[in-house]
Amino acid sequence: MATPGARRRFEATPAQVFAVLADGWLYPVWVVGASRMREVDDSWPSPGARLHHSFGVWPGLIDDVTTLLEWQPDRRAVMEAKGWPLGTARVELTVEPDGPTGSTVTVVEDASRGPARLLPKPVRQAAIVKRNTETLRRLSYLAEGHARG
Repeated sequence: MATPGARRRFEATPAQVFAVLADGWLYPVWVVGASRMREVDDSWPSPGARLHHSFGVWPGLIDDVTTLLEWQPDRRAVMEAKGWPLGTARVELTVEPDGPTGSTVTVVEDASRGPARLLPKPVRQAAIVKRNTETLRRLSYLAEGHARG
């Protein structure tokens, strides 16, 4: 069974979407659950580079990292996001041109390690897709703002 994903049409080109993704400091602005950045590797967005972030709400913040696995500018980015104690997830963002000034962005995520893998996949995916629907809404605001200059 294929893993479902969240999908949204943006009024921004793939290049404008990737301009947001390339700025690691914006990660907690568009990723639901990430609350602050501590550091962005100088090599971001090269594969192997890491975003050092925290998730949760103060005073219960947990420091973790997201590692970039693949970077195909204007097309695809794959990351491994750690969120212990819940586990680790593989996150794939795909961007397709949609008209001369738009794009359609899909995010597919699933737990790859840790306790979250113990949940039945349909239960896990229901929560993940809901969260990523909001993540895409936030990412669209940033990319569309970038499109306006």
